[in-house]
Amino acid sequence: MSAPILDVSGLRVSIHGEAGVARILHHIALRLERGRIMGLVGESGCGKSTFIRTILGVLAKGGRVESGRIAFDGIDLLAMSDRAMNSQIRGRRIGFIPQDPLLALNPLFRVGTQLLEIMRNHAAPGDHRARLLDLLRRVQLPDPEGALRRYPHQFSGGQRQRLLIAAALTCAPALIVADEPTTALDVTTQQQILILLKELVAETGTALLFVTHDLGVVAQTCDEMAVIYAGQMVETGPTRDVLANPRHPYTRALLACHPDRSTGFASIPGTVPPALHMPPGCRFAPRCPIAQSACPARKPHLLTVGPDHTADCILYETAA
Repeated sequence: MSAPILDVSGLRVSIHGEAGVARILHHIALRLERGRIMGLVGESGCGKSTFIRTILGVLAKGGRVESGRIAFDGIDLLAMSDRAMNSQIRGRRIGFIPQDPLLALNPLFRVGTQLLEIMRNHAAPGDHRARLLDLLRRVQLPDPEGALRRYPHQFSGGQRQRLLIAAALTCAPALIVADEPTTALDVTTQQQILILLKELVAETGTALLFVTHDLGVVAQTCDEMAVIYAGQMVETGPTRDVLANPRHPYTRALLACHPDRSTGFASIPGTVPPALHMPPGCRFAPRCPIAQSACPARKPHLLTVGPDHTADCILYETAA
């Protein structure tokens, strides 16, 4: 196995506020190699956005990394200052594709002005305009020259998303973090964007961390997947293996709710626990149909359940 471009271990993150301490992420572990796409899956409120904010060093007010390590290409990101992250990592070596393509672009400035500003601040010296036009052609945006003179509202949702993908690629990053980039798109446009992302990863060799709640998108796009619940990583592995043989009860419950597998309106009983009142031990235990009496006291840790396949469940400790 080659050295991962992103290696996260033992990550614990909390938010300190007037109401108390919210322990958002708890012992998160993840490995992503170059040229691979990993899907990060979970319900709303499970900590996906907090995780990617931690990677980028832009936690919300009161956010603290309590412990753990985030290694990016051998660099400890948690040891870097905000200034160093700005000048060396964000935009330059780690690209970001936000969720809402309309809110991410400033409506007061032409698209060319905004994208060229990114390149002037982060890209290596060169003909930025020529490179940008080449990127716009690669993301299949019609009339790249004319596009630079237009404002964000003059593009469709799918075209704006293509602009943001091009923006993330402007500095040839080693890693791109995509925060549910297809959520606001219609099905046809979503399909086009997913195909485009796969092609760009294969062509450039960059790694892609794809945050989503849609298991169908993961099945179609991702090489590996990681399932997160209430800030705990509960299962990781090759996408095909996890979907064919899910080992954690939460992963099974998510799959059972998917329209392709459910014959009715399926759901998981209960809700994700509030951040200020996380249950001890396994955080899924209060909603788990096969929970045991020892689950609330168990310390979370991923166990090997197959080739490159791990799950955090007491069932596999008992089996071992």
